[in-house]
Amino acid sequence: MQQLVFPKIFTYKEVLESALDYFKGDELAATTWLNKYAMKTKKGEYLEATPDEMHHRMASEFARMEIKFKEQEKDTEGLSEYGKSREFLSEEKIYELFKDFKYIIPQGSVMSSLGNKNVIASLSNCVVVPPVYDSYGGIFYTDQQLAQLFKRRCGVGVDLSNLRPNGASVSNSAGTTTGAVSFMHRFSNTTREVAQNGRRGALMLTMDIAHPDIENFITVKQDLSKVTGANISLRLSDEFMVAVVNDEDYTLRWPIDSKTPKYTKTVKAKKLWDLIIKSAHKTAEPGLIFWDRQHFYSTSSIYPGFKNSSTNPCSEIAMQGGDSCRLIALNLYSFVENPFTDKAKFNYKKFYKVAYESQRLMDDLVDLELEAVDRIFNKIMHDKEPLNIKQVEIETWKLLYKTGKKGRRTGLGFTALADAIAALGIKFDTDEAIAEVDKIMQTKFKGEFDSSIDMAITRGKFEVFNPEIEKYSEFVQMIEKDFPDIYKRMMKYGRRNISVSTVAPTGSLSMLAQTSSGIEPVFLLSYKRRRKVNQDDDNAKVAYVDDLGDAYEEFEVYHPKLKKWMEISGKTSIEESPYKGATAPEIDWKKRVEMQSLVQKYTTHSISSTINLPSDVDVETVGNIYIESWKKGLKGITVYRDGSRSGILVASDKGKKEKKRDGCYADTIFPKRPKKIKAKVVRFQNDYDKWVAVVGLIDNRPYEVFTGKIEDAFILPAWLENGWVIKNRDKKGNSRYDFQFLDKQGYKVTLEGLSRTFDKEYWNYAKLISGVLRHGMPIQYVVDLINNLNMYDENINTWKNGIARTLKQFVKDGTEAVDKKCPECGDPEGLIYEEGCLKCKNCGHSKCG
Repeated sequence: MQQLVFPKIFTYKEVLESALDYFKGDELAATTWLNKYAMKTKKGEYLEATPDEMHHRMASEFARMEIKFKEQEKDTEGLSEYGKSREFLSEEKIYELFKDFKYIIPQGSVMSSLGNKNVIASLSNCVVVPPVYDSYGGIFYTDQQLAQLFKRRCGVGVDLSNLRPNGASVSNSAGTTTGAVSFMHRFSNTTREVAQNGRRGALMLTMDIAHPDIENFITVKQDLSKVTGANISLRLSDEFMVAVVNDEDYTLRWPIDSKTPKYTKTVKAKKLWDLIIKSAHKTAEPGLIFWDRQHFYSTSSIYPGFKNSSTNPCSEIAMQGGDSCRLIALNLYSFVENPFTDKAKFNYKKFYKVAYESQRLMDDLVDLELEAVDRIFNKIMHDKEPLNIKQVEIETWKLLYKTGKKGRRTGLGFTALADAIAALGIKFDTDEAIAEVDKIMQTKFKGEFDSSIDMAITRGKFEVFNPEIEKYSEFVQMIEKDFPDIYKRMMKYGRRNISVSTVAPTGSLSMLAQTSSGIEPVFLLSYKRRRKVNQDDDNAKVAYVDDLGDAYEEFEVYHPKLKKWMEISGKTSIEESPYKGATAPEIDWKKRVEMQSLVQKYTTHSISSTINLPSDVDVETVGNIYIESWKKGLKGITVYRDGSRSGILVASDKGKKEKKRDGCYADTIFPKRPKKIKAKVVRFQNDYDKWVAVVGLIDNRPYEVFTGKIEDAFILPAWLENGWVIKNRDKKGNSRYDFQFLDKQGYKVTLEGLSRTFDKEYWNYAKLISGVLRHGMPIQYVVDLINNLNMYDENINTWKNGIARTLKQFVKDGTEAVDKKCPECGDPEGLIYEEGCLKCKNCGHSKCG
């Protein structure tokens, strides 16, 4: 009788200790890995104690595909020189490439889900669904597609340009439509609601610049409380950009691609551009995508059926609706020999070979994803839902399977560019750095294209490869001019993958590799971190004692590769390092754009990157960066002005003069309460109790708050989100607050005595907090004040937590926390509010509740 073997289960403490040992004490790397990527049971129990086990798990799966293809790879005629002599890529060789995150790093879902039988998830990092069909049925169909993809760990993009503009006639009882922008809220809410293992969905909403509703699209997120579940980006055509530069008229139209559009509107291109740039300067949104570059400088969009319609949430992958892509990154730092010394050099020969083998693994990953989709299908078909209920889910995954197999799209990128350049002793934003990056990118291009062409010979080219269509690609035209040998081989034998490369963001991945991220310069070279110690310990160097008497020692934390430079050089001053003046806020933006333009030359998809600017940069500079980026052939770029998402909207009374006092205090001016003000209804659950809060608003800012257990309050319809609070007086002249709302038929319903429905104790505390609110204390400080109240029993503490959670929703995204220090990475300026949660802008650490 065969004995059953059960996998070893590790406790959180065991995994944390093992991971800390693996990452040599780097808590950020250790906790990032165990929280995001360590394999767990369905109950959340740990099955892996270190990344080494994860790397073996992935190597085993990739090796299955290499063995499978080895059996059919018989043709050798036409192979590249390396392709003819290379050795079989065995499981052990694959593991060595993965080990210690040294050379090849599969991204995101691949690390967490590949070979993990405990989850049913896609391995795709990016999905674009078909543009929204212009009907209510089409809108709800897309909404359901988003939900089904989010729950399988996919980030999704969708274009709204097909939806008719505001005021257009429709064939239903409404008569006219509210326009494309009005449905952004629905898609955004779906993104926020669907979470998988604590991972919220990610959504990109795009719209073409020609759409008549484009002004509303541009400005919708200037109110930072709106469309909080999505990034938004404009598809900018060369036609529009030329009109901007020449200060010409531009015609908005719908349908946007029609020769005889039903709706047209002529605007000044420069005026519309100014609105875009002012919005981007203020909030870093909308993002700008240069759409003609995305189409023409592409190896996929020129194919019928593969024309780009939108991008993934970070904009590095543009695709047609119904396709997906997986990501792998190369760690560039590891190819620098003798880093941070006079003998430092980049090993191009080794880099070529690893790039070649990585492209093979990328193609293997396509088939591993098709297997994952089969498992998803099997799960769907065994679900107890009626077939008609799960039809959208079935159709969505069928489409992704079909297009994935047909095009075999891959996304081979890189990380640690800034560290590689520094390790060579070169400053990031210099001509010398750009020349070195040119050689690195050429080598990567040769390796991945030689590999894809060789696989076309041994495994078969992608299904619709056509040399005549290829000639329409400006990217292929570049290959013909600069790499004629590769071009001739590709025209003769084809290639395995319709699109090959990208530069994706690598935030979490770079933490594990302990390197800089993607194409980005290093953001922060050092910061102070505190560790709690026993102040009676003679060895403790107490630097700080908090209000509770806890003692901390303080120490400097350095960027990992800066620390490596210190170890190698024996120096400790950042001023002497190759990173001096080369951090994200310091570098020359013109060189930054030039660098990205160079990398884009060799990249079939796009690039995710951000230019960081100081808070006082003017609007004109932001506009100049985008114009220069378009002229340099970039497919898109993000400009982020420090603090551009911060700020609280405070009501002002222009009819009154500000009162001032000598010294450090000033009287506040607060708006007089109208008899009737808007209100938002917020429901939440603390432990087993259900609570409701009614927040009175003036100018969309909390002015007063009422809250308590639902069982103690009057019953409000479950669908109700908005209403009014009306202040009245009873016969004795005492204040009374009533709540009014519209029912589904549009009739007003008034519930008298809002104030009497809640527990008196809660009511008294609420009056105190309401007084603080109406006198203008910034909401983040009110939240901090409430969190630090010391309540004496469990019920009142539960109430306190609910009030804090309610008010967090009104803190604008990007607002700095009162205690800004990140508990994860120690960045003293790290914590900001985003979507009602505290999030570190440096390491991504997030805490909600």
